[in-house]
Amino acid sequence: MRRLIASTFASLDGVMQAPGGPEEDPTGGFTLGGWMVGYDDDSTDISAAGFDGKDRELVLGRRTYQIFEAYWPYQPDDHPIARTFNAAKKYVASRTLRVLDWNNSTLLHGDVVSAILTLKGQPGPDLQIIGSGNLIQTLQAASVIDEYHVWTFPLVLGRGKRLFSEASRPSALRLVRAQVSTTGVVMSTYVPGGDIQPGSFPGAEPSEKELARRKAMANKMW
Repeated sequence: MRRLIASTFASLDGVMQAPGGPEEDPTGGFTLGGWMVGYDDDSTDISAAGFDGKDRELVLGRRTYQIFEAYWPYQPDDHPIARTFNAAKKYVASRTLRVLDWNNSTLLHGDVVSAILTLKGQPGPDLQIIGSGNLIQTLQAASVIDEYHVWTFPLVLGRGKRLFSEASRPSALRLVRAQVSTTGVVMSTYVPGGDIQPGSFPGAEPSEKELARRKAMANKMW
């Protein structure tokens, strides 16, 4: 079975909206688009993290598809990322689109989780999600993403669409690779690590103050 890999840029507080430019996604009144532009350097390997889609088939949400469709087909023919994206097979999750004009693009019909599981079971290269926050959240909740590449930028945006929402499925991740760019971008690769295992550090019996605090919490007075 081929893997499903999700790659995204995020701020320190988890915002992933419109990293590439002010007009990329201003929905919700977001005015900080283009926040990643000043952090580019030669130490960032976009190919290793899947951001160029090399040797993979793309899985995109509707908004990310429309952003890419309006940009990549109009870049020069010798642009390496444009050449890869334009030639790659693209699977698009959308409830509203009926026609896809970008080369090699196919709509996913019916339940998106079932559609992705079907794709994973077919022969071919690994599947790559880029951006597509709503789609990542849906597939994360269904535990079908096999690897996450998260590039965390050293800034706090305070608002905007986040990589994981309150509806995300609680789960552990295991860090398998990490690198820091010269501009402070933390480039991390995670794989699923199973369920969260809550616990307590060993210590003395709770004090009277602690028991009183717990009682106040139970009575919603804390």
